[in-house]
Amino acid sequence: MARLFRPATIFILRNMKSLFKSAEGKKEILALYDKKLSELKIDFAYKMVETSFGETNIIVTGSPSNPPLIIVHGSNGCAPISLETYPNLSRKFQVFAVDVPAQPNKSAETRLSMKNDDFGKWMNEVINNLKLENVTMVGFSLGGLVILKTLISDESKIKEVFLAAPAYIVNGNPLKLMWNVFIPMKRYMSSKKVKFVEQFLNELFTDRDEFAIQFLSKVFLHFDLDFSPVPTISKSDAEKIKTPITLIAAKKDIMFPGEKMLKRADKIFPSLKKSILLNNSKHVQNRADNNRIEEWILEN
Repeated sequence: MARLFRPATIFILRNMKSLFKSAEGKKEILALYDKKLSELKIDFAYKMVETSFGETNIIVTGSPSNPPLIIVHGSNGCAPISLETYPNLSRKFQVFAVDVPAQPNKSAETRLSMKNDDFGKWMNEVINNLKLENVTMVGFSLGGLVILKTLISDESKIKEVFLAAPAYIVNGNPLKLMWNVFIPMKRYMSSKKVKFVEQFLNELFTDRDEFAIQFLSKVFLHFDLDFSPVPTISKSDAEKIKTPITLIAAKKDIMFPGEKMLKRADKIFPSLKKSILLNNSKHVQNRADNNRIEEWILEN
């Protein structure tokens, strides 16, 4: 496999405390990152892109003659998970799977704010530095927020976007989230009993995911998690977006409820091209639904 690195510039945020709580913890998390990427058995190249928020690591796969597609993972995720979720996109696109900063991956550890346009500025810097035009974007959960922020900041180089269970449109019931999601996470962090990770994932994942259990068991213990509340897009910002949006929502999503999401999206996005409700899906889709989403992307 080709692994191409551009020479790194000196962009050091001095005195910035690492988000990884220990060198050993970072090693364990990135070992799982590498393991997942190796299991995909794909030809790829690493590309490191410099931005004002630090270096962004990208995994590139697919022919350079294909149109570009940027895929953005969810919270506490990484690029190999995105590539596993939609494994066939490189048949039609040159895929750029981005490691979002300040997540348990190989990009800079600079924490970007969800309240301002940090994410939009960052992604547009990535697009500009890659010299991409007419980009298709695909994002899950936090990745959806990143894409919407990108469109608000500058959508001139974006052709179309696909958002799966995205953050930033609606939020779920905070009490349900506290009891069913955050308390099991905290109980695991204090007890180190894997049953609490499994309880957490059962609320969010449609099907059991063994890698997610392994990866998040390490992340919850060894990474400084961001518990900032997720904002929602304003109607005025949504109305500015001209890029076609395909929105995929999940009916059983406790984080960002699907029916509530589609109802609001229909009111605020003039560029909403298509909206789909996955009736049997929780926040994280299973393989069957991810295959359907992938087919919708490839059809366009």
